[in-house]
Amino acid sequence: MYRVMLLALAALTAISVLLSLFGLLTQGPLEILVTAVVLVLTCGAVDLLAQRVLRLAWRWESSVITAGILLFVLRPSLDPLLLLGAALAGAIAALSKYVLAWRGRHILNPAATGASALTLLSVWVPALGASAWWVGSPVLAAPVIILGVIVLWRAEKLRIAALFLVVAVGVALVRVFSQYAALGVPVALGDILPQVLFSSPFLFLGAFMLSEPLTLPPRRWQQLLVALVVGALAGWPIVIGAFSLGQERALLIGNVLAFLLAVRTAHRLRLAERAHLTPTVRELTFAVSGPLSFAPGQYLELEVPHRRADGRGTRREFSIASAPEDLPELKIAYREPATGAPSSFKRALAETPVGAEARVTGVWGDFLLPSSTTAPVLLVAAGIGITPFVSQLRHHRLTDEDRDIVLVYVASDAAELAYRDEIAASGVPVIVFTRGAPADLPAHWRWARGVRLDADGLLGVVPDISARHAFVSGPAGLIAELAPALRRARSLTTDAFSGY
Repeated sequence: MYRVMLLALAALTAISVLLSLFGLLTQGPLEILVTAVVLVLTCGAVDLLAQRVLRLAWRWESSVITAGILLFVLRPSLDPLLLLGAALAGAIAALSKYVLAWRGRHILNPAATGASALTLLSVWVPALGASAWWVGSPVLAAPVIILGVIVLWRAEKLRIAALFLVVAVGVALVRVFSQYAALGVPVALGDILPQVLFSSPFLFLGAFMLSEPLTLPPRRWQQLLVALVVGALAGWPIVIGAFSLGQERALLIGNVLAFLLAVRTAHRLRLAERAHLTPTVRELTFAVSGPLSFAPGQYLELEVPHRRADGRGTRREFSIASAPEDLPELKIAYREPATGAPSSFKRALAETPVGAEARVTGVWGDFLLPSSTTAPVLLVAAGIGITPFVSQLRHHRLTDEDRDIVLVYVASDAAELAYRDEIAASGVPVIVFTRGAPADLPAHWRWARGVRLDADGLLGVVPDISARHAFVSGPAGLIAELAPALRRARSLTTDAFSGY
């Protein structure tokens, strides 16, 4: 996510400089470049100093991303006072990650915080400038849309941004029409809509700022609620005295709402035990410090700082394999590659000694079983995709739930069937798809006997799929292969992953 956002902002900056060379933007190319340099240096220096004081690894990508967003929110200039204002906004934005934080997680969007602080300061010192949102230009609309969709696709926040955009544009149209009506001036929708959509900062705000995972709540309905509130406030700014609750202030209010909906915390974990579950699957057991909570089926983001991290950084997402009832003990599992070199993260994880600390930077996810225990359920897991179901089945057993559950478990080989004992203890019927016949299967397990797991094969082993809510955890290719059968289920929830 960090790398995609960084590259998208770099591309948007390059496009802006090119457009300014042809006179299509009011900002000059030198103004854009100099302001960008000032922001990068300021954000980077403050981040580096704060992280050295707190003994944290320097996240240079985070610094550049904050600077890149501020570049399009503030007014680029060569004026020394305006550059000083930009530097102040950058410094405040960087500091907010550590000062306006709760247990290691920042509460407010840093760029919005820095821009808002500068706008407030400009009331007393106008020469320092204020937020300008020059990114809301028709000539930048197409690049913002294309790059924004890439960012949102990677962050899996397309629906969140779409709701925000619809609400913001809709509310803005109502505001504009009411203003024209008050003046007695007729106006057509075709004259107003392009201006509201392409000459406003809504596109950039939704794609590059609202989508930030660290300031969103964990559940999808909560994220949609935040998007609705931010869209309404952005579309119709509320004026309070000399101040207007415009774009960045609307986002900050949304951040506060997100924080109140689910207090986000960072938790320290201590590695208590590591185990080999199969020839390639490794399980890690951690001792949790602090009041971490999660629902069966959710995932956590684990940070393992290490040198020479690859392009995906020092954080990865893992489904939680233990049940909430097991806390303060927490388990995750991952698969080591049978051939080839592991990623830098997996290598660092494998080298982490028992007793060492790691950090959970968040818990998210809507991969949750129906709230009604009377709803029949189908679980389909491939390989390491079994982990969220292990959490759910363990919770099912420990709480004496009465659910109608069928599990389809796919593995490359019988030896790769992880968590056999835990799944068997749940008592649910299991249909196993492996190349060879597994030995000593429990009484309520059965081997598919060479049936190919495609849409027809799934319908053959689960003929009542239309009566069940389907949950699938595994590679995206498997989900696509089973799609014709899964569409017959009462509902479908997927938990695709791309590996580590």
